Amino acid sequence: MLQVKGKGIGKGVAIGRIFFYDKGDQQVNRTSISDTAAELARFEEAKAKAQEQLGRLYEKALEDVGEENAAIFEVHQMMLDDDDYLDSIKDIINNEKLCAEYAVATTGENFAEMFANMEDDYFKARSADVKDISERVVRILSGASEISDLTEPVILVAEDLAPSETVQFDKSKLLAFVTHLGSANSHTAILARMMNLPAVIGIDIDPAWNGKQAIVDGYTGTVTIEPDDELMKEMLAVKQKDEERRNLLQQLKGKPTISKSGKKIRLYANIGGVKDTGAALDNDAEGVGLFRSEFLYLESEDFPSEDTQFEAYKTVAQNMGDKQVVIRTLDLGADKQVDYFDLGHEDNPAMGYRAIRICLDRPEIFRTQLRAIFRASAYGNLAIMFPMIISLDEVLQCKKYIEEVKEELKAEGIPYKDDVEIGIMIETPAAAVISETLAKEVDFFSIGTNDLTQYTLAIDRQNAKLENINDSHHPAVLELIRMTIENGHKGGAWVGICGELAADTSLTKTFLDFGVDELSVSPSFILPVRDAVINAE
Repeated sequence: MLQVKGKGIGKGVAIGRIFFYDKGDQQVNRTSISDTAAELARFEEAKAKAQEQLGRLYEKALEDVGEENAAIFEVHQMMLDDDDYLDSIKDIINNEKLCAEYAVATTGENFAEMFANMEDDYFKARSADVKDISERVVRILSGASEISDLTEPVILVAEDLAPSETVQFDKSKLLAFVTHLGSANSHTAILARMMNLPAVIGIDIDPAWNGKQAIVDGYTGTVTIEPDDELMKEMLAVKQKDEERRNLLQQLKGKPTISKSGKKIRLYANIGGVKDTGAALDNDAEGVGLFRSEFLYLESEDFPSEDTQFEAYKTVAQNMGDKQVVIRTLDLGADKQVDYFDLGHEDNPAMGYRAIRICLDRPEIFRTQLRAIFRASAYGNLAIMFPMIISLDEVLQCKKYIEEVKEELKAEGIPYKDDVEIGIMIETPAAAVISETLAKEVDFFSIGTNDLTQYTLAIDRQNAKLENINDSHHPAVLELIRMTIENGHKGGAWVGICGELAADTSLTKTFLDFGVDELSVSPSFILPVRDAVINAE
């Protein structure tokens, strides 16, 4: 039995086998071979496995993000069967007598360069695709692990996980996250809490753990490899108590979220996509306070079209019925990178070119999203909010684009609701300080406590070295929240909190005293927060 200690960032206990996710560095050696027939057979086997993986990814994407975005995996399947591509690989194996890994990697590089130098934009875009399929085949040949290979629920162990990777996971196959890197406020941590999974960061991981039985204790931040019978019995008892607690909370479904003093709270859910509405409704959310629309972009190989976005927003609106759904416009940049945006390197991306700054600088992207949202508004109770606001001028620019889009839709005879509520995220000290002025221009505020803490304390929330001083309960953070709620009400706006602090039940009473109107949390936290509100004096 081996026990390693890290930091628990997702509560609960998970018991199962470890899947060690090794992304690999794709270093390919130029290795000579003697048996070309055996090497060709290795390649054909790897190619067939790649086709199977792409088929599964297509089916998953079709269900999650629709046919248009899923089509890229069909393109990849066709490229894997391209005669010129295959002839190049076989020629290197047969004539140069070099290993399949080298043949595939070299062919991929050559074809990618060829596509990149073409004038036609469509063929230029294929450069990244041929690199992608080649890297997939090389990973299979080298025996690297693939998330799409999972056939049973596992404890996922990795060096680190990017948001663009986590969106690909089949969430039904995950029991817990364990990573070496990351922080309590990373997006992997947020995903773990949204999925109600135990998670531990700061662990010195070992590839030799792959396939071994383990226990992840999110309460203590302990990971145990090959636990003994005594510990297994103890942890099974903890899991049983957790289950009993969840069953008790089920009794709160359908009950109003009102404190003992009579304060009524709107208790909403944070979601990352269409499929999360099921969890929101199952946990009795009164609405959606944060639809993270950037996940539509993270899941796509290219800019999602207006129709693709419209269908996603429309589906969520219809699923939630008359309950309000607040869509945050895309919040990309910082740790949420998308290759096709070509954002470039930044020394300090958390304070750089991101969120509303991208939208106002690249209005063609912004207008497409606004049109999709307002088209979908005809099918439910949608609201819209803008992230990373620091000035009144930004709010006025956003409102100008809204009016232009509404005029366009009206001229085209496309229905939309004219009374869609408009809000902004308060996640910078600048916005909090001028919140009374901003409140006069919008219907609501939503306080993003993750970034508000980061910018107030001058601490990069992704920096694990600063975990010990990254205090979201810092008096300065709480004072900015209190001030924002007070100023919002003075200016006529209702005020909610959608950051991770909204689910911190040790602060629920404090937020009620501040006068907060809404709390939006991961679906799994809705009932615990309702319990905290109901029992608050």
